[in-house]
Amino acid sequence: MIGILFTGGTISMRIDPATGGAVPALAAEDIVALVPDLPKICAFEIEEFSRLPGPHVTPEHMWRLAKRAAAWLDRPDVDGLVITHGTDTIEETAFMLDLLLTTDKPVILVGAMRTVSDPSWDGPANLLNAARVAAAPGARGLGVVVVMDEHIFPAREVTKLHTESSGSFATPEFGPLGMVDGGDVVIRRRPMPRPSWHDAGAEPGIRVRRLETRVDIVQAFTGMTDKPLRHAIADGAKGLALVAFGRGNVPPTIVPAIREAVAAGVLVTVSSRSLAGRVSARYGYDGGGLQLRDAGAILSGDLSAAQARLLQMVTLGYTNGDPAAAAELIQSFQ
Repeated sequence: MIGILFTGGTISMRIDPATGGAVPALAAEDIVALVPDLPKICAFEIEEFSRLPGPHVTPEHMWRLAKRAAAWLDRPDVDGLVITHGTDTIEETAFMLDLLLTTDKPVILVGAMRTVSDPSWDGPANLLNAARVAAAPGARGLGVVVVMDEHIFPAREVTKLHTESSGSFATPEFGPLGMVDGGDVVIRRRPMPRPSWHDAGAEPGIRVRRLETRVDIVQAFTGMTDKPLRHAIADGAKGLALVAFGRGNVPPTIVPAIREAVAAGVLVTVSSRSLAGRVSARYGYDGGGLQLRDAGAILSGDLSAAQARLLQMVTLGYTNGDPAAAAELIQSFQ
């Protein structure tokens, strides 16, 4: 039996005739009623967890969702879990759940790029394919995946590349894990390993006892001053995820603030704004990745800044706010 947890997103929206804008409208039961082939795929139970647009999702919401998902997955009669979600933030929630959940059972996040009011509503096809993957024996041990447009993407690598296309999701560097081909679930590769650390005091099925949600993202841009970093630090950020250029380089004007942040106990990671490739300590000029590493910032491999931020939340929570210990976990995760 498969659990289906509805959280909202475009899959639950229709066009409001008064405003012409898409708004949340469909309950879980409404969506299921519009997908009559679902019972042919698997036995299932449904729950409406929320009805939120993707941009309304917060780390606290992800935390509550992880605990609810863990409760579903702890049931011996549940073979896998499908979670509907808004596509604007589906990749962040997928990555957070992949970090938090300890299960080997399939966990599938799915959404839609069109509303029920659109002739090309992709919700039913995506939901059917998500159920197929959740019920497939070969999906066990994949960690959390996103199923969209007949493709299966690992949580660590998936990103939304297009604002509107039904095929907007991709893994730019390594490609999907597999596909749903005419109803058959085809797995072509396995994802990278998930974290091995686990807090014995955490709730069943969850890796840590709490999140440290005070982690901000700061985007590097040409000609910037250090004001964005200093504002985040003064505002109480426990971690900063920097979006750097290219290989992991930033304007030299912000390097002193990075040093001061690290000295003050703020965890700092460096990601690239590029969609593929790893950051490294290759460049030794002022603001180069080598200088950032020597200043105490953690080069976060091929993780996006959004992912590095979520990983900081989990590792800082696991280590009770110890930035050095959290940094070691982040480095081991690469």
